[in-house]
Amino acid sequence: MGLFDEHSGKMAAPNNAKQPTHTGHRARLRERFETTHGAGLADYELLELVLSGIIPRKDVKPIAKDLLKQFGSLSAVFAAKPNKLERIDGIGASTAILLSAINELHLRVAKEAIQERTDLSSWRKVQEYIKLRLQHEDTEFFRVLFLDRKNRLLADEELGRGTVDHAPVYPREIAKRVLELSSTSIILVHNHPSGDPTPSNADITMTREIIDVLDPFDVTVHDHMIVGKQGVSSMKASGLI
Repeated sequence: MGLFDEHSGKMAAPNNAKQPTHTGHRARLRERFETTHGAGLADYELLELVLSGIIPRKDVKPIAKDLLKQFGSLSAVFAAKPNKLERIDGIGASTAILLSAINELHLRVAKEAIQERTDLSSWRKVQEYIKLRLQHEDTEFFRVLFLDRKNRLLADEELGRGTVDHAPVYPREIAKRVLELSSTSIILVHNHPSGDPTPSNADITMTREIIDVLDPFDVTVHDHMIVGKQGVSSMKASGLI
């Protein structure tokens, strides 16, 4: 017979009560993670390990596998909006928010990596950051990275948001923010929700218009990067600016 729990008013389970089968599985997952520093776990197992800390009394392996099946990758799972995550059986509002919070933490860590650099002449970390921020968005966003004279990041701002294939951009608004921030150079960034990061003719025309507007202020447009699920395209590397 179990003992009476005065807090709940119910009979507590005896100490030798059989534990759920997933309890031992979680312990083994944690042990494998510690032994291999995570390298020994498959994507669904890493996601399962995270979910086990959020959903303590349920087998979360099927949920982890369903998330990856629905969204296609770990990055897409964490980048998904909470309302989309909640469509997966077993994912409630709290879990969806926490998964999104993990993605926001990842974004901030990536942003710190480029803020702390004294020189952005190498764009690898910038590309990693903007890809993380934009590759899974299903509408088009236009962002500008404002830099100082030493190419240090002053600000990363969204200056346009639109539809699946267009985000309105106003060159004079960019010029206004350049002056307000005392920025001497910028990097233009936007995403293609279609997945293909190849610059369109409209992208090229718009970029040249921005360059022309900023030229009297002696402000350099270092690059215009376009993000898609297939990667990141650089107009500078392509010889388009």
